[in-house]
Amino acid sequence: MVREQTRYSRLAHITKIINTKLDLHEVLMHVTKAISEEIVKCSAVGIYLPQEDGTFRGFAGKPEKINGVTLDMLVIDPKKDRLAKELIETKKTIYIPDTSKDDRPDPEPIKAFNIQSLLALPIAHKEELFGLIFLFDYGTPMSLSDLEIQNVEAYVNMAAVAIQNANILNEKESLIIENQLLLGVSRELSHCVTIEDSLQTCFSYLGKVLGENNEYVACLVDSPDKKSFRIKTVTATEPALLEKLQKDQGCNEIIKEVIQTKNLLYIPDIYKENRLNHDICRYLDINSLLLIPFVSMGKVIGAIAVGNKEKREQKYYDCHLQIAQSIVDATAPVFLNLQYVGQLKSMVEERTEELADANERLTSVIEGITGGFFALDEEWRFTYVNKHQLLPENKTVEEVLGKNIWEVYPDLIDTVFYNELHKVMSERTPLQFAVPSVYGDTWHEVVAYPYVEGICCLLKDITEKKKYEKELKRLSSLDLIGQMAAGISHEVRNPMTTVRGFLQLLLMENGYEKHRHYFEVMIEELDRVNSIITEFLSMGNTKTSDLQMLDLNTIIFDMAPLMEIDAVTQNKSIEVVTEDVPKLLLNHNEVRQLLINMYRNGLEAMDEGESLTIRTYTEADDVVLAVQDRGKGIRPEIMEKLGTPFFTTKDNGTGLGLGVCYAIAARHNAEIEIETGAEGTTFYIIFKIGQRFD
Repeated sequence: MVREQTRYSRLAHITKIINTKLDLHEVLMHVTKAISEEIVKCSAVGIYLPQEDGTFRGFAGKPEKINGVTLDMLVIDPKKDRLAKELIETKKTIYIPDTSKDDRPDPEPIKAFNIQSLLALPIAHKEELFGLIFLFDYGTPMSLSDLEIQNVEAYVNMAAVAIQNANILNEKESLIIENQLLLGVSRELSHCVTIEDSLQTCFSYLGKVLGENNEYVACLVDSPDKKSFRIKTVTATEPALLEKLQKDQGCNEIIKEVIQTKNLLYIPDIYKENRLNHDICRYLDINSLLLIPFVSMGKVIGAIAVGNKEKREQKYYDCHLQIAQSIVDATAPVFLNLQYVGQLKSMVEERTEELADANERLTSVIEGITGGFFALDEEWRFTYVNKHQLLPENKTVEEVLGKNIWEVYPDLIDTVFYNELHKVMSERTPLQFAVPSVYGDTWHEVVAYPYVEGICCLLKDITEKKKYEKELKRLSSLDLIGQMAAGISHEVRNPMTTVRGFLQLLLMENGYEKHRHYFEVMIEELDRVNSIITEFLSMGNTKTSDLQMLDLNTIIFDMAPLMEIDAVTQNKSIEVVTEDVPKLLLNHNEVRQLLINMYRNGLEAMDEGESLTIRTYTEADDVVLAVQDRGKGIRPEIMEKLGTPFFTTKDNGTGLGLGVCYAIAARHNAEIEIETGAEGTTFYIIFKIGQRFD
């Protein structure tokens, strides 16, 4: 009775130990001790737990060492041990009172430990097998009753509960660790900014699960057909060598297998895998290879290769492989997103660079325009101004950008320019027009057109064009006059000569003395008409003839007495200032006529007591003849018509004198420029370098 109470007390104690969640080995040691001491008097009890390879290894029991062999060194292989196989299949207790008469046990341990009788029990609960337990008495048989066997089974059930609790606890702890790892890797992956960062994070967490003595490589799909791969990221290994491994045909076949099946592949001994290049593996010093499929939402990215450097065979449990796969699965979508972002970034950078190049080329084109160019928004603010745009008061482009054009150019308000730009802005139609500048003696051709944000304007300086048009108009008039002069010279001069001759004969007759005054007036008017015809012919003549190398100063000095007489008779003076100038190809008479017309116009423009200045000098390799008066200047409306045939401000003028001057200048490849103001007018006759004597 006392023994039974002791047994129940020990059973309750073991139950309490199981519920306190102590170490599994300690709990099972209590079970084996209770079985061997309280129920069955035996010398050996061993509990064997299942391994990944399907065998059972010694875990707890007594004694700890038999014949120099420790319990953890004992392995039961159901493939060789029929007794163990039967236990696993039937999950029922097997008692062998005489091992010599039963061939199910493995003969090697029977002989090694001199086992006479054997009790084998499965450690199971609800059809789940947790391990195996064997009892024997070293060297002597055990005589067990059914009650003793039942008592042993009761304690074995306690061991099953303990193992189950330990497994549940381990699963919970593993789950917590796995969740912590996945939370950690997810958190760190969220901070990654490049695909390289994401892979490095993945490799770091794989190292926490699979061990630190590994090499990690990402083999990424390099083509849509998934037939080629490339090494993207390598840690602690020569990239070039790993690329050789990756390019190896056998390695490609293995990677392709993992990608196509999307299943993890573990090669515990790479030297038994004939598809791999063993020389490269030896150089890399790796002994096993784990390939994890790298997939996100069905999209295959590639595979993560883990090469282990441990000298002994590396054991990976299913839980470790599951966590490793979870880490890779967590990395895959982040990798794809970063890859997509990287592609977008590259596209943006490429497009930005293209736009920058296009903008630079466009800016270069706009800046290369010799005329002014600017753009205005709908509020009339400058948004762009090129370097050729004339700005008032020495303002810079930076100072006017963003400012209202009418604040920058207040003098343009209510001008043609102002009205036309408002028309373009409101009607959204392009316009082209020419306007004189209010800031100088220039003309601009304006092309204004609308765009999305406002209007653009291109201003081209057409001052020279206006001059050419004026000169062309004048030359056209001269050509017309020349044709008229050539046509009428023969038709008019002959009858005029006849009439003049008869008038002179009538003057000689005594009967017409009272009409003598009228005859003289008629002869004078005929001479005047003849001079007009001569000037016609002079203006119409465009041929340069009788040109000789002459000194301009010499011609002026020859005419000096005549000019002084004309000036003195008008109570005025002439000052001649000359510099040494090179000889030019000149027609003496024409230059003389030009100078006469010029100085006489100057004298007539001045009041009595004033002085006319005639100067010669060189400027930019050209020879300049300047005639400067001290008159009141030429009004703008008259300036536009100077040189036009028959236009004159004199009461008795013909309007041909200045036209003759322009014609003479043109025949000498010279230009006439005019400066006028309230203090007088200066005519510059510029003889071009083409007429110089070298």
